[in-house]
Amino acid sequence: MSEVVKFSSPMHNNDPLSAHHTPSGSSDRFAFRLTKLLRFFADIFFAKRYGHRAVVLETVAAVPGMVAGMIRHMRSLRRMEDDREAIHILLEEAENERMHLMTFVQIAQPSFLERMLILLAQGIFFTSFLLLYVISGRTAHRLVGYFEEEAVFSYGEYLAEVDSGRLENVAAPKIAIDYWKLSTDATLRDVIIVVRNDEAGHRDVNHQFADSFTS
Repeated sequence: MSEVVKFSSPMHNNDPLSAHHTPSGSSDRFAFRLTKLLRFFADIFFAKRYGHRAVVLETVAAVPGMVAGMIRHMRSLRRMEDDREAIHILLEEAENERMHLMTFVQIAQPSFLERMLILLAQGIFFTSFLLLYVISGRTAHRLVGYFEEEAVFSYGEYLAEVDSGRLENVAAPKIAIDYWKLSTDATLRDVIIVVRNDEAGHRDVNHQFADSFTS
């Protein structure tokens, strides 16, 4: 099973959401290193433009649950074995990530360049993740688990920027208020908190799915 440890970053030492799965074996190390490489490029491109980072990354984040759910759905039909719970969990994850995107599109108002980047990133990632899941479901879920670890970290930084006053704590979009059933006077800070909690949940679920391939 997963070994969970705390991040060493001072920002997260006392944060119960910041858990990390220690890589074990070549599959985990591949997923972890690829995640760190992609994080490196995201940091260069977006810097501290966290709203714009969220728009692009949530577009990609909504792909794995749909792809994994589709593959498991087809496998369930082929084998005539029930996999309803896993399929529903994965499709709900995809929908949740889609709602993250719909929310941050209204907050960040992505530029034309970012919209083109979204099209490119989604096309490449959909094809790559589909192939990866067919080859190794364990690696695919571990990769998503590490992606979600980074998402928790990034939204933690986003929250810190809002709390410090460096970013304006604007009103939450209506779509977020309706989806998460927030108060009518909810703000960006409230949205970041619920989204970050969602990402922590997706992290744990995907690491558990990855572990299930080795049990």
